[in-house]
Amino acid sequence: MSSPPLPYNRKNALASTIASDNAPSIAGKIVLTTGVTQGGLGATFVSEIAQHAPKLLILAGRSPAKLQATAAKISALGVETRILKLDLASQAQVREAANEVLGYAEPCIDVLVNSAGTMGGPYQTTPEGLELQFGANHIGHFLFTNLIMSKLLASKAAGGPRIVNVSSDGHRFSGIRFEDPGFSGGKAYDQWEAYGQSKTANILFSKALAEKLGARGLRAYSLHPGVALGTSLAPHGFGDEDFASLVAKDKEIGWDRELDFKSLDECAATHVAAAFDPRLDRVNGVYLENGNLSDDVQETAKNPDDVEKLWKLSEELVGQPFSY
Repeated sequence: MSSPPLPYNRKNALASTIASDNAPSIAGKIVLTTGVTQGGLGATFVSEIAQHAPKLLILAGRSPAKLQATAAKISALGVETRILKLDLASQAQVREAANEVLGYAEPCIDVLVNSAGTMGGPYQTTPEGLELQFGANHIGHFLFTNLIMSKLLASKAAGGPRIVNVSSDGHRFSGIRFEDPGFSGGKAYDQWEAYGQSKTANILFSKALAEKLGARGLRAYSLHPGVALGTSLAPHGFGDEDFASLVAKDKEIGWDRELDFKSLDECAATHVAAAFDPRLDRVNGVYLENGNLSDDVQETAKNPDDVEKLWKLSEELVGQPFSY
């Protein structure tokens, strides 16, 4: 690493502690977060930063009712919230949501946290015919982020605007299947390889944003939050059979580490560090875990040529170029 580690180098760093330490960086910020259902990492993140006087928290997700539940909890703290209906699996709806954001009276967004995601399950497709995990976890965020980029680049925040893409150490399961990202229409589908592809994409997307927009002050980071079962990440449920298949997949690829189970407060810690710690201004496009810089990126996400290659593929899949 070119920079010294942050102080949060312990496995059980807490979002609440890191938020308190970075309260001056949170105060007055406009933050848009995707995936904020109660009981999940995104909701934990916004609830913790709400303790430190952000200007506005924009809560984005598929279900207005679930968004309202999180908004009510935050509003009780005297923090302004706004609900944004955003279905990342539908490019048409992503465009509607982005147009709504572009129409906001506020001139900018200071921080975008792409926390929404889905994990595993049977083969499904988006309305556009993309494999669901890749389509929602990466393509939806790629399109939404680029469509609202003008709002981010308008930020006058110290250190510049930030984009946080929540990845996972599950990126170990697969690189980008450039020749067949859709698993041959499901015929070659493997739920963990599909998840791994989408999480590798989150890392490569962060690197691309750093390369393309770092000179304009934007900072982009990816992260592994840890494992918190029981969240909406696996909406189909995560039973013994799923766990057994995950263990079998790890054995197949030679991964012998134990899963790093954490509380929601611990899992959201790295969200807070990535979004607000000013010491990260010195680096860009990096991967974090345990509230800290990490060099634990697997080979699936290390090919530098894949950064631009994925950007081009993503442009093709959304039918729109984004040049900076």
